Amino acid sequence: MRIVVDLNRCQGYAQCVYLAHEVFRLSGQEAPTYEPNPDRHRRCLLGRAAGRGSPA
Repeated sequence: MRIVVDLNRCQGYAQCVYLAHEVFRLSGQEAPTYEPNPDRHRRCLLGRAAGRGSPA
C-alpha cells in the first residue's frame, strides 16, 4: 500500500493526524507529513481510519 494525500482536497483540519497518528504528523500549522509506505500494522490502522474523517 502506498499513501498519497491530495493536498487540493485537504481542508487542513488534521483529522488524519488524530485518526492515524502513527502515520501522520503535524508540525506547526503546515500540512501534515506522513509515511508514504507504512508497515503492515500501520496499514491496518489506516484502513480503519480512512473512511472516518479525511476527504483527501
